[in-house]
Amino acid sequence: MTLRVGIAGLGTVGGGVVKLLAAQAGLITARAGQEIKVTAVSARSRRDRGFSLDGFTWHDGPVALAADPDVDVVVELIGGSDGPAKALAEAAIAAGKPVVTANKAMLAMHGPELAALAEARGVTIAYEAAVAGGIPVIKVLREGLAGNGVSRVAGILNGTCNYILTTMREEGRDFADVLADAQKLGYAEADPSFDVDGIDAAHKLAILAGLAFGARIDFAALHIEGIRRISDLDISFAQELGYRIKLLGIAERKEDGISLRVHPAMVPLSRPLATVDGVFNAVQLEGDFSGPVFLRGRGAGEGPTASAVVADLVDIARGVRIPVWGQAATSLAPARVLPMAAHEGAYFLRLMVVDQPGVLADVTAILRDHGISLESMLQNGRKPGESVPIVLVTHETSEAAVNGALARIAKLPSVLEEPALIRIEP
Repeated sequence: MTLRVGIAGLGTVGGGVVKLLAAQAGLITARAGQEIKVTAVSARSRRDRGFSLDGFTWHDGPVALAADPDVDVVVELIGGSDGPAKALAEAAIAAGKPVVTANKAMLAMHGPELAALAEARGVTIAYEAAVAGGIPVIKVLREGLAGNGVSRVAGILNGTCNYILTTMREEGRDFADVLADAQKLGYAEADPSFDVDGIDAAHKLAILAGLAFGARIDFAALHIEGIRRISDLDISFAQELGYRIKLLGIAERKEDGISLRVHPAMVPLSRPLATVDGVFNAVQLEGDFSGPVFLRGRGAGEGPTASAVVADLVDIARGVRIPVWGQAATSLAPARVLPMAAHEGAYFLRLMVVDQPGVLADVTAILRDHGISLESMLQNGRKPGESVPIVLVTHETSEAAVNGALARIAKLPSVLEEPALIRIEP
């Protein structure tokens, strides 16, 4: 027997899948119980991609791939939450064919609806490659932790941001300079907004939260911040205080709802997430019976992502049938997402102020008025009459209180720029 595969999208990942299936054909056949063979492809052009397209049926439009009688399973690697990618997924499901996808945006925006269509048609949507590349976090949540209630998911979900923050720390360079280098090296897109503004990580977090909590996630309810405002000064102070700054996606089940947030965070050096550098991703899961589970690996790139796609194809070849979200799509309850103002924790605050008498007294008076107490303060050196940074680390307090205090502090004549706020994760 042969599982016949149609691939839409022959970019880095699509090309990687073709190469991996060819290079590992014997191993994959032994593990899948049957041959897995690409029979048809679709892409925007027939340009040379470094491998032969001989023997593949070419389709100019991706939707035609779903109707090809020589295709048993459709691999969607086009990308984008709507448009051709969604049309292809819907067409494949309507044709009774499983879908394998790496499309986090589509799943974050339309996952439950597509899952309901797939389950009604008796097919599956597999998406290991959509989150954290070569890290099998979807399989761990859907299968390995199937007997656990998951209370928390936290992770470094974007390799571009992690590379930038790591390089800023190791080389003492500023954000714009490192971003430009990341673009030259291919770690960041020409338009890096999805990565550096936190949207890519938020798409992945929405998928993980829906799966972990059995919930329908409204993507618009997520709190999303990127790393554009992180300075080399912040990174230096973080080191001095015993932290590293990471862009984290965090989903937590609380008594009154779910907290869903993507933002830079101060992570203590003693925590596993603090040690994950460069383009690597990591996810920490908290199961009520398993306890903490930590996964680390390459979160993107041809090899890791193609590996995840092929793992899904092997499952389909084996006849593995798991509900898309780990349970019936009709049983997913709408999540009550808590507002960010309800968040409580400790905070790193950096102020750029004129070095003159009375400044600190004014600042601490405002913090006192908002019920915020300080754990520590840093001011390195003196420059009377000039701009100096002051760093304040708070005890646990509320987001609402901190935002109220900073709005007042920003209006002080001695404060020269908008205060920087970075949340501290325990």
